[in-house]
Amino acid sequence: MQFTSSEEIEAPIEAVFDEITEFTAFERSARRRGAEVRRTDTLTGPGVGMGWHARFTLRGRLREVDIALVRHDPPHGITLDAGSPAITGRMRVDLVALSPTRTRLAVDLTVAPKGLAGRVMLQPLKLMRGNLTRRFRLRVADFATDVEERFKSRV
Repeated sequence: MQFTSSEEIEAPIEAVFDEITEFTAFERSARRRGAEVRRTDTLTGPGVGMGWHARFTLRGRLREVDIALVRHDPPHGITLDAGSPAITGRMRVDLVALSPTRTRLAVDLTVAPKGLAGRVMLQPLKLMRGNLTRRFRLRVADFATDVEERFKSRV
């Protein structure tokens, strides 16, 4: 399954890149939603090789996923790979400077099963694809709005 979304943000590309690589904020957000998140690397700053192990409850079952930063290309984007025993995922975030004060954010999320258990897990999601696509695009749009507001409040 693949989900894509694109938004234009009234902020310079460097400011948007700083926001998408604010990993401690994403960790806090996941913890507020009930997930256990721990770093699996020893890097002091953002870069390829960063990793996390997350545990959370989804659809009544405890899930575990390992996430790794596999591309860190300032200020053009990042790529994260995720894996669990049943599914794999990749999220690619690309940034394009449209002008010195405007940036296009493009997010591509791909999820694939590893075997029969993964297929069983993803089958109900395929039936809800339209709803999930709408929710994904709303989340990206909300993130873009938040980035714009934080940038405007700093300027």
